[in-house]
Amino acid sequence: MQRRKFLKTAGLGAAGVVAAPFVSTAKAQETITWDMVTSWPTNFPALGTGANAFAQRIEQLSNGRMRVRVHGAGELVPAMEVFDAVAAGTAEMGHSAAYYWRGKVAASQFFTAVPFGMNTTEMNAWLYHGGGQELWDEIYAKHNLKPFAVGNTGAQMAGWFKREINSLADMQGIRLRLPGLAGEAMNGIGVTTVNMPGGEIFTSMQTGVLDAADWVGPYNDMAFGLHQVADYYYTSPWNEPTAVLEGTVNLDAWNALPDDLKAVVREAAKASNLDMISEFAYRNAQALATLVEEHGVQLRTFPQDVIEALYESSQRVILQQVENDPDSAKVYESYSAFQALVRPFSDVGEFEYLKTRDTVVT
Repeated sequence: MQRRKFLKTAGLGAAGVVAAPFVSTAKAQETITWDMVTSWPTNFPALGTGANAFAQRIEQLSNGRMRVRVHGAGELVPAMEVFDAVAAGTAEMGHSAAYYWRGKVAASQFFTAVPFGMNTTEMNAWLYHGGGQELWDEIYAKHNLKPFAVGNTGAQMAGWFKREINSLADMQGIRLRLPGLAGEAMNGIGVTTVNMPGGEIFTSMQTGVLDAADWVGPYNDMAFGLHQVADYYYTSPWNEPTAVLEGTVNLDAWNALPDDLKAVVREAAKASNLDMISEFAYRNAQALATLVEEHGVQLRTFPQDVIEALYESSQRVILQQVENDPDSAKVYESYSAFQALVRPFSDVGEFEYLKTRDTVVT
């Protein structure tokens, strides 16, 4: 009977190894409990639920040895204080977007989105295979943080506008919610941008504090009801051709983890990254149809003079930043070199396929 019990246990163990070779096997009594603070409303679709899923994967892959309690924006710390809270050890983990910290770490913006930069596939390739993660680690270690890619929205929409944009002149004086390098580029063409948590956008649009707002894409934008406060939805995704969601870990807490639990966190982050990308592709498609067909949302693209002005302004903003910040210069050198490397294949591969498909499939 003991032999049969051993063989049964061994068989289950082998099956587990095949399914998830990084599952922790250390003793259950070594349970570690961490807190994760986020920049998202509790259980907010994809972003908040993505943080929840990341925490759940860590617990499952660690066989219950590691548990993470997730706190939405404002529960332990405000949405825009996640970086500082995790760095200080107020919470062991955070879930947010790196470009929110441009006032603290200028180079952080390159790890979320770069205007006219790499798309999601290219960005992941840089992070996982092109040296991007190593640079991210180096920059964040100075602030007592260990970063990971833990989700991605894919290409984001250009935003919601209360009035139609027919020329560059129509952009002058608009008050727009838009963070990161894209926000600075908008400032350069006569727009006034602000960086605020997503939960404040609807009221700010409704009360006239904002004339326009970028959030994410159809799925999250509809969840916030932005179609109720603006008629025009601009699709030109110049601002965020990808948008990495970052997980951060307090570096002291990270260094204290045994190697098997570090592997658990790494693999849970990768799985969460892929899962969120896939969810947004599906949910955005559904939501866009609902916005257009049921709510009468009017889709628009920016006029060519606006796009050209935004490109020129983006280049000025990036150049100024790399000239003034050594970390930004180092990161952008790697980023731009990798983009130059992968772009030719992206152009003849995915982009050419999409153009070809559009000629025959309706």
